[in-house]
Amino acid sequence: MRDFVEKENSDSITFREPSGTDGAAVWELIRESKPLDENSMYCNLIQCDHFAETCVIAELDGEIVGWISAYIKPGEPETVFVWQVAVSETARGMGVGSRMLTELLEREACRDVTTLQTTITRSNKASWALFSRFCDRVDGDMDHEPHFTREEHFEGAAATEHLVTIDLAAEGLKKAA
Repeated sequence: MRDFVEKENSDSITFREPSGTDGAAVWELIRESKPLDENSMYCNLIQCDHFAETCVIAELDGEIVGWISAYIKPGEPETVFVWQVAVSETARGMGVGSRMLTELLEREACRDVTTLQTTITRSNKASWALFSRFCDRVDGDMDHEPHFTREEHFEGAAATEHLVTIDLAAEGLKKAA
């Protein structure tokens, strides 16, 4: 297991499920977290309200500094799909992204999860690093392949998204906790 270098106040960060009233703050965090795609504020409100069990908020001194939106894939109760991970500038370097992933996987809603999936563009180095480190930390196996392609799915308007699949080792999850 890798050791993470974290800033002094990382122990002050708390994690919780979102509520409907968090939608606007989450939307603002995503807007400030380039290169993440901005969704509508309504989309983030729905995520906070309807998908609270599989979304994570990280707070530092009452301020939202981290966000994961995720859901259990329809028809695949063993797979959680992580849509977005956002960490504010003030909380970067504290291991917040990895800690939010651990928080998510420890929830009752994810009790049957054995696979984590997400999509990442080739240019998003921060996301590749986060998911690679997390995979190492949980002794998982990571694979990826083009999924939503520039031409076929985005009509040339966006980069290809690679489907990243992490098979989670049960023992590795216990070590990550």
